[in-house]
Amino acid sequence: MKRWIKVLLLSLLLVMLLLVGYGAYQFRDRHPGYSLDLFLEKKQPGTIQAGFAKVDISPIGFDTWSDANGDARYREKDGDTYHDLNQNGKFDPIWVAGFHQNKPASGINDPLWARSMVLGDGNHTLGLCIIDMIGFGNDEVVTLRKRILEKTNLDHLIIASTHVHSSPDLMGMWGPGPFSRGVNEDYQQQVFDGIEASVLAALEELRPARLKFAVNESEAIPLVGDSREPTVLDPAIRLMQVCERDTDKTIGMLLNWGNHPETLWSQNTLISSDFPHYWRKYMEEGIVLGDTVLHEGLGGVAIFMNGALGGLMTTRPSDTVVHPYTGRALSEPGIEKIDAQGLALAAISFETLNSGIDSIAEGSLSLRAKTVTLPMTNKLFRLAAFVGVFDRGFVEWGSVRSEVSAWTIGPASFVHIPGELYPEIANGGVESPEGADFAIEPVEVPSIRSQMQGTYRFFSGMANDMIGYIVPKSQWDEKPPFTYGRDSAPYGEVNSLGPETAPILHRETLQILQDLR
Repeated sequence: MKRWIKVLLLSLLLVMLLLVGYGAYQFRDRHPGYSLDLFLEKKQPGTIQAGFAKVDISPIGFDTWSDANGDARYREKDGDTYHDLNQNGKFDPIWVAGFHQNKPASGINDPLWARSMVLGDGNHTLGLCIIDMIGFGNDEVVTLRKRILEKTNLDHLIIASTHVHSSPDLMGMWGPGPFSRGVNEDYQQQVFDGIEASVLAALEELRPARLKFAVNESEAIPLVGDSREPTVLDPAIRLMQVCERDTDKTIGMLLNWGNHPETLWSQNTLISSDFPHYWRKYMEEGIVLGDTVLHEGLGGVAIFMNGALGGLMTTRPSDTVVHPYTGRALSEPGIEKIDAQGLALAAISFETLNSGIDSIAEGSLSLRAKTVTLPMTNKLFRLAAFVGVFDRGFVEWGSVRSEVSAWTIGPASFVHIPGELYPEIANGGVESPEGADFAIEPVEVPSIRSQMQGTYRFFSGMANDMIGYIVPKSQWDEKPPFTYGRDSAPYGEVNSLGPETAPILHRETLQILQDLR
């Protein structure tokens, strides 16, 4: 064999070995051996204790100016030149997550928060932290959980995201281009520290408490639209107000509703938590119109917990938001629209709390949490993990670690799912439309909420992970002919791990709910 052929073959072999080694490193398990299988069983009811806290996790040192064209630029102390948040002389911005890539943030409209609740019954203690981010991966959740549980007496910690589309990219896929990771590592560490500080502060605030529950099933329907058939919403506002047992002073509240916080829409470059900012603000500080106080603020720390928003529950520019007091109709994306949306949600919430609630001061907390393995068949997701856009470990070839959890206390139950669940899986209404890829009867039945306990059934998406859309298998639609008369494949499948995701998560969630019974 000629020498040049041998050299070529050896070179190809070396390249292949390097690629295999690189791939093995990129796909390595970030937490080898970690598997969660936790069951906190009900014990004798005890005095309920609760603590709340919030920590600002907005990007630090962010400042802007506008050039002659009105475009936002970054400002150094010594003049009008580009700089990054660390001021190292390079243009290295915070990339805004959501919609499309290459969106450097131009400023901050409102703070981003890590908001935490710690709840105990004298036997078990649970922590919940929700951050104003588009998502937070399970590898990062496990990292923070290990760190925080080592320092506290918490039995378990749940970390979820509001899924806001005007937050810094913490997932990696919204950088300057398709092969560039968009996560600023210094900022990521700031978020890590903020989560830890928030949970620890909430634990310090633990005190005897009374839980008050209320639900409004329908009044928020005009504030959200379903952009994919079949039309099934998760429209109910579910509320848990937490008060000091002795004084009845509000120390915090959970606000649960299913909608994408993306009302600011695709051209926005301001850092913002979108409508949840205004909803929380009005609940804490009250609603004042002119000189008239319409609703006194409750005080405390309001936490927004997003619901089932797959199937693309959203408020598009074509969806009008009506100001609840002036009657002004707002359709164009902007600050006025998210303010009015948050105000409308707050007005509904205040009226709901005033119209009748259930309350408990003693109870028993039970919790079931379990690791699940999900196949990542999405080739684009695998490529993103290979090139480093995603920093995501595999637990076996082509599969990732995720988790489901559920807990109950008194008349309420809570389910936490790691992504954007289609509401028909949560509430019922899964279909088998003509043209779907698998031509099967609905798999994800019965609905998750029908199997939950109690009168008040809270659902939390983007919890302990962010895996994208969770599409009913019988509605999966990548190949023509397309369902419901569409001309092309719908958006959800492009941003999903694959068609087995929903059946696995549905099965595992029903199992942990059965365990809790």
